[in-house]
Amino acid sequence: MRFLLFFALIALSLSASPASAGFFDQLQNLAKPDSKEGKILAGATQVVSSSKEIDYPTERTIGESLALEGLQRFGNPVKNEALQRYVNLVGNAVAGNSKRSTIPYQFAVLESPVQNAFAVPGGVIFVSKALVSILDDEAELAAVLAHEVGHVAAKHALKSTQRAQLISGVGTITAASVGGDKGKKLASTIGDMQAVLFDKGLDKEMEYEADLAAMESTYRTGYDPSAMIRVLEKLQKLEASSKEKKGSWFSTHPPLSERIARLQAQLKKYPDYAEQAKVPSRFAKQVRLK
Repeated sequence: MRFLLFFALIALSLSASPASAGFFDQLQNLAKPDSKEGKILAGATQVVSSSKEIDYPTERTIGESLALEGLQRFGNPVKNEALQRYVNLVGNAVAGNSKRSTIPYQFAVLESPVQNAFAVPGGVIFVSKALVSILDDEAELAAVLAHEVGHVAAKHALKSTQRAQLISGVGTITAASVGGDKGKKLASTIGDMQAVLFDKGLDKEMEYEADLAAMESTYRTGYDPSAMIRVLEKLQKLEASSKEKKGSWFSTHPPLSERIARLQAQLKKYPDYAEQAKVPSRFAKQVRLK
């Protein structure tokens, strides 16, 4: 086993869950204008030079507001603390081997009937109960989570919005309430980023980049990197028989056949991939969704 797979193997006995109720309470507070979190969000538009990169506190606060929207759209977290803890352990193992391993990541399984997963800026990542239910082993779960970590690591959502010149002037977080044009700018930013993440999807090259990042970080963690291909093949079969694609990976991602072909070509980079861990037995024991 290489790098951080040992973390996922031995840490299951930990009692504290990064996806604790306290974190989700904090997200709910973003919707309350008089709360500390709500005031920070309202003041997130201190405008600086458009050439200045958005700092992490700003990114995280924008991300948490989008996470709240994700909860409202796709459902609340599954009420299974053991499962949430397990998903966080696997997710943080692959995140530790990503290109952006120094920020905190939090993962949650949502009560959603749609096969979907998404990441918001700052490191909050959701995966649907429906998507987890079609997976067969821990390596496949790790691949899904690593794909979303790849989006966070590359700041894809922020870059997509910046390309549209929607948040070029957003710089740092302040606790002061900001009104007028600055407040409208933030509201527009959040709304347009919601459309990108939940409706339109990121552009194809960003999805391909996240796929390749998932393959690399799962391999570095000790998992079979071909797991990402297996997940996409499962989705491809579902896509062929699915009448309703709205809101799923089917509707917001590039063609699965193209993604699979690119990953198959990349697999030669990992000649020992078949020797890496899949961990089906622990996955079956931990994932109790029914």
